[in-house]
Amino acid sequence: MNTPAPKKVVVGLSGGVDSSVAALLLKQQGYEVMGLFMKNWEDDDTEDYCSSRQDLIDAVSVADKIGIDIEQVNFSAEYKERVFSEFLTEYKAGRTPNPDVMCNAEIKFKAFLDHAMALGADWIATGHYAQVRERDGLFQLLRADDGSKDQSYFLYRLNQQQLSKTLFPLGNLTKIEVREIARREGLATHDKKDSTGICFVGERPFREFLNRYIPANPGDIVTPDGTGGDVRVGKHSGLMFYTLGQRQGLGIGGTRNGDGDAWYVAEKDMVNNRLVVVQGHDHASLFSDRVTAVNLNWISGVTPHCGWVYGAKTRYRQKDAPCVIASATQQSCAIEFAEPQWAVTPGQSVVVYESNVCLGGGIIESTAQSAAAAEAIRLRQESCT
Repeated sequence: MNTPAPKKVVVGLSGGVDSSVAALLLKQQGYEVMGLFMKNWEDDDTEDYCSSRQDLIDAVSVADKIGIDIEQVNFSAEYKERVFSEFLTEYKAGRTPNPDVMCNAEIKFKAFLDHAMALGADWIATGHYAQVRERDGLFQLLRADDGSKDQSYFLYRLNQQQLSKTLFPLGNLTKIEVREIARREGLATHDKKDSTGICFVGERPFREFLNRYIPANPGDIVTPDGTGGDVRVGKHSGLMFYTLGQRQGLGIGGTRNGDGDAWYVAEKDMVNNRLVVVQGHDHASLFSDRVTAVNLNWISGVTPHCGWVYGAKTRYRQKDAPCVIASATQQSCAIEFAEPQWAVTPGQSVVVYESNVCLGGGIIESTAQSAAAAEAIRLRQESCT
């Protein structure tokens, strides 16, 4: 009797602890495991920042320890064309994109997936903290058991075909458990710090980096004077360097009228090249309860029901906020929140959930504040005085 060959899984080995343990667990579960190291950035890839050279060394070390083959592949051209060009376009338009969302959709689960399938893989796997479940013939993206590490927010653009070919071995583990497994098994990455910065580009000084690709255009920083006009309070170094809700790095000396409240970015006036700031974390200008989203992706292929209550988040670390989809077409949808949301930022993603199932979402195009929201903010501020 012939024993069936084990299923082949190609794991994206990044040189970090999460992907290392993902590969190890799959090997222990009896899969035929192969590692794939993706090099996706070549410009100024030096030791000064996040060098892929050290990451490759770590990935090879892990593959050798586990006893699997590893291949290096260069997706730099795909990254520049599909991710980085869009990244720059969004910043030029005054929006704040999320490179992790774009990178997952276009590189890790498209270019990488296509390459792995050409190698004869049955599945791909990554070290993301998320889960996949098949139910009634559809594949669902679920939150990870560890809510503090769940990364489904960054994966909402995946589709049925991608999810059907994806394994997330860490979905039921905590980060502490992952590091302990790596330490116990003698993996060199067990205490390696988590990567941050722009996806595949690394922890470069952001303003200096962005200024290489987009010319800075300094202008005025203004604040509303309460009578319909504005007061100049400083100079900005280029609207692309700021995001809504930003407090640090505004360069405004002191506070207006002797008031001790901090300044926050409330608007980027692209037409007049002005940065609009307000004082106080709870200033009404920083809140909105209606979001218009475009470039939608619903994982099941079906738009969620209008009028049903879902949960949604407009940034990664945010808790789900109750909302309804007020209207939807194939191109855009309007999402209304039960409570005003703070510093909702065009260019970022709004991601919709039903319990622990990620339904999908879209890119935030614009925000608005209803009369009811304005009244709720007013009453809240009155109760705090």
